[in-house]
Amino acid sequence: MIKKTKETPGELIYGLHPLIELLKAKRRKLISIYTTKPTPKGWQEIEKLMPKYPVAIQYVARDVLHRMANTTDHQGIVAWVHSFPFRTKMFHPDKEQFLLMLDGLQDARNLGAILRTAYCTGVQGVIITQKSSVPLNGAALKSAAGLSEYLEIYQAPSAQSAAQELQKAGYNLYLAAFGGQDATQCAYKNPLCMVIGGEGFGISKQVYQYGTQVTLPQRAPDISYNASVAAGILLFLVGKKNNVL
Repeated sequence: MIKKTKETPGELIYGLHPLIELLKAKRRKLISIYTTKPTPKGWQEIEKLMPKYPVAIQYVARDVLHRMANTTDHQGIVAWVHSFPFRTKMFHPDKEQFLLMLDGLQDARNLGAILRTAYCTGVQGVIITQKSSVPLNGAALKSAAGLSEYLEIYQAPSAQSAAQELQKAGYNLYLAAFGGQDATQCAYKNPLCMVIGGEGFGISKQVYQYGTQVTLPQRAPDISYNASVAAGILLFLVGKKNNVL
């Protein structure tokens, strides 16, 4: 249905909030919208934010949207937009004091939930890895409720290369892992980067040498927090301790 050409590079997003926040942020261009008749709940909010430049609106059957989004969780809205504007250079401690690095996340919904939390807790920059990680796709953007549109995100080749670069730049790295310092008692020193590992295997072994391990207290040693839950607690702790929130 959508013809990808050199003139219209981009990606699909879906859901009400991802499109609303994209239009509010004005960081990337909306090319076309696919929706239903009658229009879905919340459409009036989108109409208020529509840009002055022409945007094609096509009305299609709901099952067409299912196929386009590869999910039924699209709320009656699918859009073709310019690709996400990833940062091209690594962050610098003089400008960004509070970073988050995600190492090997596999679940797009976890990625989106963590990005949503990152924005809410005042994170100034996010690093995701190209190696062994889920991409920032439509499912992740939906889970982030569109708040990823306001984040500066850098794609590093690997977690190890990013950790090396961050340490060299002067960042203090804190690694969410078992057997570390009590995360609730740790004094987080700026500039810092909190590192969250993937759902199955945690942080890459090669990254441990670059930072301090911190552990969230829990009632038993043979259980663990979901990656997005752990990230939410840790980012909130850092934000409060360092007067970001």
